[in-house]
Amino acid sequence: MIGVSIATKWEYEATLEYYDVSVDERFSYPYGEYFKRTLDDVELVFYSTGVRKANGVGANQYMMSRFNLMKVIVAGTCAGIDDTFNQLDILIPHRAVQYDCTVKEVEPLIKQSFIVDIELANYGDDFLTGTIATADRAVVMWNDYLELKGHDITIADTEAGAIAYICKKNDVECIVIKGISDFPTDERDADPYESNVEQINVYIANTPKVMTKIFDDYLWRFI
Repeated sequence: MIGVSIATKWEYEATLEYYDVSVDERFSYPYGEYFKRTLDDVELVFYSTGVRKANGVGANQYMMSRFNLMKVIVAGTCAGIDDTFNQLDILIPHRAVQYDCTVKEVEPLIKQSFIVDIELANYGDDFLTGTIATADRAVVMWNDYLELKGHDITIADTEAGAIAYICKKNDVECIVIKGISDFPTDERDADPYESNVEQINVYIANTPKVMTKIFDDYLWRFI
């Protein structure tokens, strides 16, 4: 069985709508709920995890143990960092890192021990790729964006790097499929609260579009 890990409520709601999931097909577990589907004769369990690294890791460890998962696909949205990409672009990162695990004033922002290289050779090369960076702090402030941009980060989120890390510990393959829902905006000459609200609204509007593109064009390739 393959697990499809989905973090936010907006991502999961879009998933429920896409797969036309009825109430009696949804089952609760400690981190949220899940449902099952069969695609190309492969059984998948789609599950919501809640946001941030603790929920992502806990939920995926639970699901790996409960269903003996052979692969985890992390599907969802992300913030764009590399501005050569655009909103709604879908990326399959070849590297996942965590950048909030060090004292960045005296240590490297990203330590080798928190880098996971993701093997994609078996899936071809006709897709966008790069490095996804994960931290519990979402990238909404301009200074955070500039810091990641200065470290050659492509996209950023709050769970994928940690999930890839725990999958590696369990010897379970992990694939990350992320769509850019928004880019941080320079709030230094504006009201930070209003700027954040504006970015969130863009995220909410783009989330169903991202999830539809993932399920229409990408998920089947990686199962």
